[in-house]
Amino acid sequence: MSDQLQLEVVTPERRVLAESVNSVTVPGRGGEMQILPGHAALISELQTGVLSYNEDGTTFQLHVSGGFVEVNNDQVAVLAEVAERPEEIDAARARLTREHTEKELSSWSGTEEDFEKARAKLERSVVRLQLTDNRRS
Repeated sequence: MSDQLQLEVVTPERRVLAESVNSVTVPGRGGEMQILPGHAALISELQTGVLSYNEDGTTFQLHVSGGFVEVNNDQVAVLAEVAERPEEIDAARARLTREHTEKELSSWSGTEEDFEKARAKLERSVVRLQLTDNRRS
């Protein structure tokens, strides 16, 4: 058994990451899942959150939203609608989006489907801000 995982993170637009890593933690639909070498095969839906991975003692993070994770034979494939490195996130824009969406949701009068879209937008902006704050500290 290897002590490494092959992690690949892709979106419809690009390959965000392809690395050999020691462990991966993904935001699965039922909560965070840590994946180590030798993990059983699985496919899970992703939720908006932070994907973190450890590479030789250093932890790195990405914002991911939507999509799936597949684990098989020490290969971890993350197929996400959105995946961003902290340095790619515009904190000012994320802050404005969060403020605008919070205001919009506080006086909601639209459909339930549109409410869920707005709630997901708010969740993405909160995670983006969390990652940019972590980068500064």
